[in-house]
Amino acid sequence: MSERIIIKDGRLLDPSRGIDSRGDIIIEGGKITGLLLKNGAPEKKRAERGRGISYEGVQIDAKGLLVFPGLVDMHTHLREPGFEHKETIRTGTLAAVQGGFTSVCPMPNTNPVNDNPTVTAFIIKRALEEGACSVYPIGAITKGQKGEELAEMGLMYEAGCVAFSDDGRPVMSSIIMRRALEYSKAFGVPVISHCEDLTLTDDGVMNEGVLSVTMGLKGIPAAAEEIMVARDILLAEMTGGRLHIAHVSTEGSVRLIRQAKERGVQVTAETCPHYFSVTEEAVRGYSTNAKVNPPLRTQKDVAAIKEGLRDGTLDVIATDHAPHHRDEKDREFDKAPSGISGLETAWALSLRLVQEGVLSLHRLVEVMALNPARILGIGKGTLAEGSDADIVLVDGENERRVEAESFLSKGKNTPFDGWLLRGNPVRTIVRGKVYDIR
Repeated sequence: MSERIIIKDGRLLDPSRGIDSRGDIIIEGGKITGLLLKNGAPEKKRAERGRGISYEGVQIDAKGLLVFPGLVDMHTHLREPGFEHKETIRTGTLAAVQGGFTSVCPMPNTNPVNDNPTVTAFIIKRALEEGACSVYPIGAITKGQKGEELAEMGLMYEAGCVAFSDDGRPVMSSIIMRRALEYSKAFGVPVISHCEDLTLTDDGVMNEGVLSVTMGLKGIPAAAEEIMVARDILLAEMTGGRLHIAHVSTEGSVRLIRQAKERGVQVTAETCPHYFSVTEEAVRGYSTNAKVNPPLRTQKDVAAIKEGLRDGTLDVIATDHAPHHRDEKDREFDKAPSGISGLETAWALSLRLVQEGVLSLHRLVEVMALNPARILGIGKGTLAEGSDADIVLVDGENERRVEAESFLSKGKNTPFDGWLLRGNPVRTIVRGKVYDIR
């Protein structure tokens, strides 16, 4: 039986119930069993009228710290099975915990592809054996992610998949995407769209514009993303299916999603820290660590992404954690793979939005913990009594310089190496197990 833990005197934040108060949390058997707020809120009165709060057990002094639900990353690449030289479930989940994430959702572009219940079961089993946090697989929309035939969505759902996506490749066929949205309604889960028109991308490697011309690299126009965002919104509107747009990077995509929500379309959307932290300028010098798909865009796009997060158009900040072996990234820019290793920097980069006054702290926890959990229906992202003790403790004044070589992830590919970030996790608790963050 796991030990009893008391988190004392932290600033508790829980958007699921509108809590922002000093207080204590009691953890027993991997669950939250008590919550005592110190501002006269109803939770305090209920605790006093009931059995009360006993302070026997291991105590964690959280004075001066932020305490909130564990982060949920609904867009991760753990690479296993098949690409263990890039990442494994073990190293990826350790990196997640280091970054304050207690639940991650690996995309299906593994080898073999997670397009059947056998692969789904393997991922879940390996995560239970070796994972440092909870793992919720996302199954492929199509067999082999080839975009030609629907995968065994029903069987994968029964095996444990929480959503479906061909992430890494778009579903170019409109009729296949329509069928996926229709079929997924039976399970009440979202279809996550990688929005990219491959005929417009046409082997491009960075944002299309003056800089791509100057660098002599083939560009990817914003329209390559926006055309597919528009198409999938129309298909969701027609079918009534639940659509989630992955890694939004352009001003036009934000506008299309905002308009769709105003019409009542069942669409949610995410962006990633690199799309509001840096622009295409990060690829100057042919830095492959800044090569990502969709590509880093312009300052105008960054401003639109921030506004989309602020006004609720964008529901989630996900990492799109995409680790690669250093030898793969250490190549000519146009031959190197796309992707940024993001689990260990996502929270602190996103906290800059609070420091800049773009988001409130409550809103940030909402888009990184509560909203992804709700979209996926996994029962995380809350400090409610009876819920899993998935909790993060953050020192708002803690400054740490990003050292890619010290990442717990196998992927050291980040454009943020050397950045000084303030407000880092100091402890992550996963179902009652405490991890001290170095």
